[in-house]
Amino acid sequence: ARARRLAPLGPSGNRRRGHPGGAAVLGRAGCPSTDMGGPAAHPVPALTARLADITTLDVDAIVNAANSGLLPGGGVCGAIHRAAGPSLAEACRLAGYCPTGEARITPGFALRARYVIHAVGPFWTGGHHREDELLASAYRQSLKLAAQHGLHSISLPSISTGAFVYPMRLAAPVALKAILDFLRSEPHALNEVRMVLYTREDDRAY
Repeated sequence: ARARRLAPLGPSGNRRRGHPGGAAVLGRAGCPSTDMGGPAAHPVPALTARLADITTLDVDAIVNAANSGLLPGGGVCGAIHRAAGPSLAEACRLAGYCPTGEARITPGFALRARYVIHAVGPFWTGGHHREDELLASAYRQSLKLAAQHGLHSISLPSISTGAFVYPMRLAAPVALKAILDFLRSEPHALNEVRMVLYTREDDRAY
């Protein structure tokens, strides 16, 4: 599926629809933005979304929606482990426990991606246990690892919206804001940032 650019979020958390097809170009360095609180300190890459199999992408890093034990599981996590081969599980074992809201990085092994960043999002328990804060942190920590390793391209899934049952309609604005805030405010070498979604329902949420 062809990638599409995501429109920036407005002050209310709703995406602005000022361009045909519901898409808009993200702000660039030196361009004021009422959405994100001011101009960016450096160029901001376009944030895009597409329907795709994240395990097949030729990028510097893909993000795995992981569990705290970094164990092979179902959904995105299981698919990534199967495609990467058994060496990924061993690398995760050596990396050890990863708390909710944090991330770890390993090689990609048999994947086309050079690295896998394992991000642990929260279980949804009704929204009263800092789920939004922890979800945002999982995205930020993933991007921070990409920046620390000098990566240029990263593809991210919708974290916590599968087995961790975080409602997609609530997770999408949290994810987009966390990603855009990081790209606008933190030093990084990223020039390609993509949300990779699995169903058209997911795609509509973003």
